[in-house]
Amino acid sequence: MDISKGEQVIEVTDLRRVYKGGYEAVRGISFSVGRGEIFALLGTNGAGKTSTVELLEGMDRPAGGRVRVLGHDPYGERAAVRPRTGVMLQEGGFPSGLTVAETARMWAGCTSGARPEAEVLELVGLRRRADVKVKQLSGGERRRLDLALALLGDPEVLFLDEPTTGLDAEGRRETWELVRALRDQGTTVLLTTHYLEEAEDLADRLAILHEGRIAASGTPAEVTAARPSRISFELPAGHLPADLPPLAPMGVVGHGTEGSLLRLHTRELQRTATELLAWAAAEGLELRRLDVRSASLEEAFLDIAREAGGRQETPGTGQAIDQGTARRTEKAS
Repeated sequence: MDISKGEQVIEVTDLRRVYKGGYEAVRGISFSVGRGEIFALLGTNGAGKTSTVELLEGMDRPAGGRVRVLGHDPYGERAAVRPRTGVMLQEGGFPSGLTVAETARMWAGCTSGARPEAEVLELVGLRRRADVKVKQLSGGERRRLDLALALLGDPEVLFLDEPTTGLDAEGRRETWELVRALRDQGTTVLLTTHYLEEAEDLADRLAILHEGRIAASGTPAEVTAARPSRISFELPAGHLPADLPPLAPMGVVGHGTEGSLLRLHTRELQRTATELLAWAAAEGLELRRLDVRSASLEEAFLDIAREAGGRQETPGTGQAIDQGTARRTEKAS
């Protein structure tokens, strides 16, 4: 089935994944990704990101629900999906004794319609390191090599799992520019990342997973707009929160204390800040440690993370990552 521009390249409907012992890692999530769109999956540890991406890559059959990539079942119709997708894992598992060029040449030999190795190495900034052995590469350079191999087949759909881990600030920005260029050429990109700035800067849309369910989704602006802005300051000596003007008429929707700091949450940031400062001026007070900030993706994520209670990733979700070489070989074959 051909997918024309404007149609959905990835379709996930009521998706579930259950591991041995009955642990339900993905609990009925639904989302779609259009052609030429960057979609970010975020989540706390154990939220189900890796479990979801593995189902999209066709590494396992869902316990329930439906997933389609390029109009096909990625598990049941692998031959129709694999040659059209690229996968960048968290850990590539490259043979350390091979050079960068030899590694790219080896994977190109397993990839249908592979682009010239020199071309993809140039794209990720590794052309000058072609004769260096993998074991001599820095962590950031290995991530660049991961990305190069994912691009060898000129994929229509690109899965990026923590693509900029280990990169310095310049390398991260260069990778962002490359991902945007791929998007602009029509490549559909689904990425997972722990860098909230990365998601906010790159993603056209995103979903935040929590305990196997989607806790928030939409454009970065839509997700942040659903969260209140924040004003915090140190209460002047001898003053209590009750000494402030009535909070509700100022637009405050919630408040709390952290040590000597008072935090006000508001959906009308300018109004609340103006009235607060006017009150302080009229009282002749200095609001020390004053911090006024709009709602952000970080705030949205942290609110959800606090609900997670510090849960750890279930052991089952890491198994396929440890088999990085096997998975990439399977994709290419």
